[in-house]
Amino acid sequence: MWNGRELKARGKAAMKANYGLTLVSSLILTVATGAATGGSVGRSAGSSDELNVLLNNIRNGDVDPAVVMGIFIAVLGIVMVAVVFATIFDAFIMNPLEVGCQNFFIENSEGRGDFSALSRGFSPSWINNVGTMFLKDLFIVLWSCLFIIPGIIKGYSYRLVPYIMAENPEMKGTEAITLSRKLMNGNKWDAFVFDLSFIGWSLLSVITCGLVGVFYATPYYNCSCAELYKALKEENAGTVTAGELR
Repeated sequence: MWNGRELKARGKAAMKANYGLTLVSSLILTVATGAATGGSVGRSAGSSDELNVLLNNIRNGDVDPAVVMGIFIAVLGIVMVAVVFATIFDAFIMNPLEVGCQNFFIENSEGRGDFSALSRGFSPSWINNVGTMFLKDLFIVLWSCLFIIPGIIKGYSYRLVPYIMAENPEMKGTEAITLSRKLMNGNKWDAFVFDLSFIGWSLLSVITCGLVGVFYATPYYNCSCAELYKALKEENAGTVTAGELR
């Protein structure tokens, strides 16, 4: 049975051995997984007064409701186009980039990580990575529709998909998802506790306005997660069918 402390110790050693590239790869992975989003929410607060003025003008008959409806439809159209573009960009660029980043962390844990490892998400099987990662995200979204807890559980079940695709670029999406479920079977709670062990670093990152997270905690976490994948793969090497693991 894998031990979280040992994995974190290995992850820390891997980070220190190649700190510069680990830092850059962690920044790229943060963007690729959408962890560095947010910022538009604050803009809505300042526009609430303008919205109230507009509503009052409509009630008083100073603004034609048809004009307001036209503006609403136009804004809705822009938002929908933006959402579609963001979804396509995420599926075709960011998801394969996530696979490449996890490939770097796997190779880095073995002492051979370099920046070229990031290209694994785009070559030799870019479109396969696109389809697999999209399928993973779709399954998580669908499970989340049954309330948030099933979505979180399935998120842990499919956690290893980008690592599996990094090492097995030709594997079918359904096979990678099934293999991730097998490797995570009986390990989801322990993986959750493993993640919780980094909460102190997360709090310290908040206190330092993200500096600790960027320059230490996130690279440390990513390297440790690669060690978790390797441990689960080795632990289950005798239980999965031949050819499922490289």
